[in-house]
Amino acid sequence: MASALQNLSEMKGIVPSGEGKRFVVIVSEWNDEVTSKLLEGTLAGLKQNSVTGKHVLVETVPGCFELPFAALRMAEVHKPDAVICLGCVIRGETPHFDYVCQAATQGVLQAELTAKIPMIFGVLTVDSLEQALERSGGKYGNKGVEAAVAALKMTKYKTIK
Repeated sequence: MASALQNLSEMKGIVPSGEGKRFVVIVSEWNDEVTSKLLEGTLAGLKQNSVTGKHVLVETVPGCFELPFAALRMAEVHKPDAVICLGCVIRGETPHFDYVCQAATQGVLQAELTAKIPMIFGVLTVDSLEQALERSGGKYGNKGVEAAVAALKMTKYKTIK
């Protein structure tokens, strides 16, 4: 969780080179003001670690609920080294927030275990637009950068036999 003590854009530990590795990034269109910034952070984080544009496939889905299906299908079809799922769910006045967050979280986990490749959950689950903006390039950094770093670090597990 981002806080004054932990900035999402700070890279902890050794980040392996992404040279020659392939990534799929799936971005929710819902809350585009936020998710477009998460995508920018992800692409910058990958590029900073030697991933070229031709090795990154970006796809969009309507909302976070659709992330798991797209992640699984893209993993099956494109065989990337990792899939990065980006989205933003902002709490509203109904329990819809809880249902979408639970479905997206469990769905991406199930897709990851089924596909047997790393799938990074770069979804903000926040109480307000202000919190989302603070975590998508604002004072707490950009969760997109964090997602890129996590994907790079997790690619080592794809090649274990």
